[in-house]
Amino acid sequence: MTISIDEIKKLREKTSCSVMDCSKALADAKGDMKKAEDILIKAGAAKLEKKKDRDTNSGIIGTYSHGGKIGVILEILCETDFVAKNETFKSLAHDIAMQIAAMNPKDVKELMKQNFIKDESKTIDDLLNFGISKLGENMKISRFERIELGK
Repeated sequence: MTISIDEIKKLREKTSCSVMDCSKALADAKGDMKKAEDILIKAGAAKLEKKKDRDTNSGIIGTYSHGGKIGVILEILCETDFVAKNETFKSLAHDIAMQIAAMNPKDVKELMKQNFIKDESKTIDDLLNFGISKLGENMKISRFERIELGK
């Protein structure tokens, strides 16, 4: 079976996996897009497990202010300074800080279980795992503080 470039591109846009991984998954799924996605998810989960034990000695402090009334400061860690400087990592920190401002979780454990405000089909844990698979490093949210004016 021949897999078209357009099919590979479509799967890559959906999953952010490499061209080679998308091509192989589509071939293994005999062109079935849904099966190929499932294959990539399972492969990604296996990769994630290997990365979860790696040390996170770098990272950034992310901030978010909502209308000057609510502020969040967030410590998100990764393995290397290279990833800490990456725009995808910075964007992830911003999205998570915005989530904290909007949903006011009591701790990191509660935060990880929350549905992401920009896409209710994903949890914050899913969002972090997507970042791990995309950037290839372990990441974790170590702590955060949410401040609300007058409270």
